[in-house]
Amino acid sequence: MSRLGPIPPEAMDEAQRRVFDGITGGPRAKGDPAEFLNEEGALRGPFNAMLRAPELGDLIQRLGGSLRYESLIPGPLRELAILVVGRHFHANFEWYAHAKIARKEGLSDTVIDQIMAEVVPEDPDHATVYRFVYDLHTKKRVDDALYQDALTLLGERGVVELVFLAGYYATVSHILNAFEVGLPSGAELPFPD
Repeated sequence: MSRLGPIPPEAMDEAQRRVFDGITGGPRAKGDPAEFLNEEGALRGPFNAMLRAPELGDLIQRLGGSLRYESLIPGPLRELAILVVGRHFHANFEWYAHAKIARKEGLSDTVIDQIMAEVVPEDPDHATVYRFVYDLHTKKRVDDALYQDALTLLGERGVVELVFLAGYYATVSHILNAFEVGLPSGAELPFPD
C-alpha cells in the first residue's frame, strides 16, 4: 500500500492542477494514459507524489517529459538505461512501467531479462549504455574507455543526456521507494523483497 493516497482531480488546488495538466496534457498524453492514471483518474506512480510539492513536482515532471520525448537517445537505448536504474534501485513501479515501454520501443525480452539478471547485453550499443549506467550507479564513476565508447555511440550531447536520464530515474526510484508506490491490482512485483 502506498504511503501517499491518490488525490482525485476534483480535490486538487490550482498548483496541483497545473502539475496534473502538465502530465496528462503533455507529451505523455500521446501514449497510454494507464501509464500515469489509475482507474479513478488520479495520478499513479511517481506523479502522485509530485502533487505534494507541486512547484518542484512540475519541474521534475517537465524534465522527465523532455528526457523521454525530446532526447536524441534512441528509444530502445533510453528504455534500457531506465531499466538499469530501476533494477539497481529495485524500483517495482519503474520496472513495471518501463519494461512495457521498452518492449513497445523494440527492446527484446532477452535484453530485458539480461538487465534483470544484471548480465551485460551482447549487442555492442546495448552493452555500452548498460555498462555506462551500471557503472555510474555502482562504481559512482565511468572510466575513460567506457566514456569514449559512449561518446562514439551517442556524441557529447547524447552522453550528457544519458547522465541526466540516469539521474532523473534515480530520483524517480527514490520517490517510488520512499513512498512505497504500489503496482496496479493484480500486477506481479518484479522485486518482491
